[in-house]
Amino acid sequence: MHEIPWFEYDEDDLDVAQRAFVDVLAERAASWLVDPLDTVVLPSTNTSNGQLIVYLDIDDPQRNQGVLTVGAHFDGSVARGGELHNQDFTIRQTASELAFEAPGSPTELANRAAEWFEAVLARPLVRYEWHHEGRMYAVRYEYADTGRGLSEGFEAPLAPDALRKRLAADGVIRGRGWINRAGLGQPDVIAHVRGVCPDQ
Repeated sequence: MHEIPWFEYDEDDLDVAQRAFVDVLAERAASWLVDPLDTVVLPSTNTSNGQLIVYLDIDDPQRNQGVLTVGAHFDGSVARGGELHNQDFTIRQTASELAFEAPGSPTELANRAAEWFEAVLARPLVRYEWHHEGRMYAVRYEYADTGRGLSEGFEAPLAPDALRKRLAADGVIRGRGWINRAGLGQPDVIAHVRGVCPDQ
């Protein structure tokens, strides 16, 4: 086992190419500013195609809330990365802005994957909150540099009555789809979660 507590893997489970990939990635990961709630787990080799999967759960430590799972699949000669489904770790095809794919040696691909993880960790992640009568009724996580939403939540019973009725009439409170944050007005709280904000 490697000694970084949040970077877990067992070398006995790896073949030669996977071990070379993981060793370089682990060395690079030692310098990452990762909150203890964020996790990198290596490997998940029991996939249907036998690929090594390295992934990072990005959380909001202030709210103990999972925000995003990103990772890379490595097959020995190609690495593919992107936003991952947080249960089966497949790459989400819809999240192209986070995607990468590259061929090369295990060492080259580990360095490429490390650069990609580092770029994802540096992205400015913010949390917007809307409050009513001292309680949060809506929250949205997004990248401040692009406005791309990552996750959100809306507690209809806690929202102001007029807003709840307006959103219901617009058909956005159905348990699916994104709430248009412009329809919520200005957030009551804007919190920096991680990364470097564009105005800094």
